[in-house]
Amino acid sequence: MIIANTAYFFKKIQKVSLVIALLLLSVGSYAQYYSNKKFENRNNPNYDERRRFSYGFLIGLHNSSYRVKYADAYTSQGLDTLFSVEPSWTQGFVLGFIVNYRVNEFLDLRITPQVGFYEHQLTYRYTKLATNPPDNTQNIETTMVELPFIAKYKSVRRGNIRMYMLGAIKPGFEAGGKKDLDAQQTRLTVREFNLALEGGFGFDLYYPLFKFSPEIRFSRGISNLLKDSNNPFGQPLQSISTNTITLYLLFQ
Repeated sequence: MIIANTAYFFKKIQKVSLVIALLLLSVGSYAQYYSNKKFENRNNPNYDERRRFSYGFLIGLHNSSYRVKYADAYTSQGLDTLFSVEPSWTQGFVLGFIVNYRVNEFLDLRITPQVGFYEHQLTYRYTKLATNPPDNTQNIETTMVELPFIAKYKSVRRGNIRMYMLGAIKPGFEAGGKKDLDAQQTRLTVREFNLALEGGFGFDLYYPLFKFSPEIRFSRGISNLLKDSNNPFGQPLQSISTNTITLYLLFQ
């Protein structure tokens, strides 16, 4: 089982690495083309300097997974037929707006109010000794209203490109309340609030009428999302948190 999980993990890493490699390849070609034209053909040469506040919108595609930590009860006799609880990586997307404040030439502060659509999955695997085990797959769909607070550190602009790195803290609230309908006994329940730390990098590409910024961001939840540890799906777990990798496309 450990070997299978490791292979699955590396398959996901390979997919993410491919996306990052394609992004870097395209941006690298762009940068190389303009490297000898630092002061020629500059689109919007004063774009960053002429305004303190700037606005835009973003779309994002993400892969997200729960990270689980087992409780002491997992090793108890009452759960001796439960072999493992395995999270899966699932896809989703984000839509939002950008409010950017320019502190100086190399530092921006921004907030990006956004709505994220997530679907997380946990698979409960049982031993052959289990009789009539409950449904072993839990799908948790959430629509989150998120408000990342971001610090963006930028390099010197060269031609029509500049690289940047960022760090952020991202609180999120579930947009709609869950229906009870005996949910405490029929499925795993999670909390409506999440808090995550984020880091990433991207490139500002300057065009005649706008600025386009592809960005990779890594997010790690620091909140325990486990809401009910008394139902059959919550008993073996001590905590649940989130891991997310997102490709953002920003337009300003």
